[in-house]
Amino acid sequence: MSRSLVLTVVLLGAAVPYVRCWRELVRRRTSRVSASHLAAFLTALLALWTAVASPLAHADASALTAHMVQHLLLMTVAAPLLIVAQPIWVLGGRFRHGLALRLLHRQSALAGCWWQLGPVACWLAGTGVVLFWHVPSLFELGMRWHGLQQASFLAAGLLFWLPVIRPWPIRFSWPRWATPTYLLLATFPCDALSGFLTFCGRIVYPRYCGAQFQSELMALADQTSAGALMWFWVTFAYLIPAGAVTLELLSPRRVPHLRATSSPRSGEGAWSGRRSPAGAEPRRRLGPMSSRPS
Repeated sequence: MSRSLVLTVVLLGAAVPYVRCWRELVRRRTSRVSASHLAAFLTALLALWTAVASPLAHADASALTAHMVQHLLLMTVAAPLLIVAQPIWVLGGRFRHGLALRLLHRQSALAGCWWQLGPVACWLAGTGVVLFWHVPSLFELGMRWHGLQQASFLAAGLLFWLPVIRPWPIRFSWPRWATPTYLLLATFPCDALSGFLTFCGRIVYPRYCGAQFQSELMALADQTSAGALMWFWVTFAYLIPAGAVTLELLSPRRVPHLRATSSPRSGEGAWSGRRSPAGAEPRRRLGPMSSRPS
């Protein structure tokens, strides 16, 4: 049985329990799940299949551009969509009383370390894996251990997007306004790598010189295309969410207007949030130790 067929069966098998649990939550009219969660999960599985089991998965042996598309799909499409799909919450509806979620709800040392995982560590994981596997000697190793390389790209992408999306039950103690800076700083290492691949003027990975290209000039053009693709893709994949978070933070928040409610028994009113007329004292709720003036 081929590797692509096995991975296809595994991805289809992952979709079945998620869809069943999602339908069960929708039937219960749980407000926490919606059609967007199902769409995100299925789109993430499609991106995973395209990167690891489709014909594109075998094209990276002969073209650097195909390799670049693979790792961008894993890190900037599949990983964030898997987090948006909230699989822990959706699948937890069926296994909520199981051992896994009991350990997750407890304030154990492992859960505490996971919740307190700093965004700096997530940032270093996301950018460090990209730079690590694109060192020429390590790149050749990654092409021989292709499954390990792809799994590390997906895992690094999941870690990178956790501080941005913040799914349940992950907790971070850093402010929301730091998210645009987090994403902006992540573009710099990727821009440096893509700029080097585009403008260095030499073949960085010799395996592609003589693969399907008949000349070194064609291999260099493929490398230039891969670098340009990485620069364009990463810039939009990181800066669009950064702009969305910035607009969210700058938009005015609506404060719900509280109306006065009176109790038929006590006749006391709750504070309505409106300003009292000039010279009038606001009504106060009298506690059990208070007394009315005679």
